[in-house]
Amino acid sequence: MLEISAGGFAFRARLEEDAAPATVAAFRRLLPLESRIIHVRWSGEAGWIPFGDTELGLGPENATCYPNPGEIVLYPGGVSETEILLAYGYVSFASKAGALAGNHFATIVEGTEHLHELGTKFLWEGAQDIAFRED
Repeated sequence: MLEISAGGFAFRARLEEDAAPATVAAFRRLLPLESRIIHVRWSGEAGWIPFGDTELGLGPENATCYPNPGEIVLYPGGVSETEILLAYGYVSFASKAGALAGNHFATIVEGTEHLHELGTKFLWEGAQDIAFRED
């Protein structure tokens, strides 16, 4: 399981090892990960963690343009920069270049009742600290 703390909230997520094994492995190489999450500009109700030109050696895997609330996707770069997106509501994943598909690699299974509160917090209060650790 993945432990996530963000904006004063705690979440637990299931790693989607069967559906996205290469993406899960690449994400594990980043752990423990501490960063800041900000509200998306183009995609709807989600936060994102930009990684710029970071190259993870990934292609599409379990990719979606429409992650559901609680789904976490990793966009491995290409048309836009490498990033992690955490959906807290309705999302149509995109960048200024157009639609994107991110690799759905984790799903929040505990703390989902706080997702909208977290989203409201990084929308109205700005960037929030976020940390990922595997237990």
